[in-house]
Formats: sequence, structure tokens, C-alpha cells
Amino acid sequence: MSRSLMLALGAVFAFPGLAAAQAPAAAQTGGWVGPFAVIAAGVGMALAAGLCGLGQGRAVAAAVDAMARQPAAAARIQTAMIIGLALIESLAIYVLVVAMILLFVQPIKG
Repeated sequence: MSRSLMLALGAVFAFPGLAAAQAPAAAQTGGWVGPFAVIAAGVGMALAAGLCGLGQGRAVAAAVDAMARQPAAAARIQTAMIIGLALIESLAIYVLVVAMILLFVQPIKG
């Protein structure tokens, strides 16, 4: 890994510690779960959105290629492509639901 990437990852994972260190000792009742839940939700949604975008792009490219090779089957290919895109998009929606659960069911304390 490059040095700048390692520094960026170190900075991202250092922020929850800094946020928890700023609170007075009497107000610290939550621990480390809240700050890391925020990071987990953000990283999970970023990965899911990015990889779903790549998957949708590859699916559409393959469908267009298939339609160019067999124009007579374009309607069936397009139907299968739309169903596939809906299933790919459902992954991002599931990750969004998990991220919302991480953010709101376990509230950030401190």
C-alpha cells in the first residue's frame, strides 16, 4: 500500500479516538461502539455503492454487447438486464438499511 493511503486510513480510524478523548470523564458512558458504528456504516455504504455501480456498469455493457450480437433477442435481453439491475441495486438498499440500524439503534454516546 502506498504511504499516503496508509496515512489516510490511519487518520480515519484515529478520529473516533479523538472524539471520545475530548469528552469529560463523567460523560463517557458509551465506550467505543458509537464512533466505530459511524465509521462502519460509512465504509460499508461507500463500498456497496461503489461496487454496485461497477456491477451495474458491467451488466449494462454485457447486455448492450449481447443486443448488438443478436438484435432479434433484444427484448428478452433487456428484460433480463432490468431484473438483474434491480437485484444489484437491492444490495445497496440492504447495506443502507444495515447502516441506518448501526447509526440509530445503537446511538452515539459520549
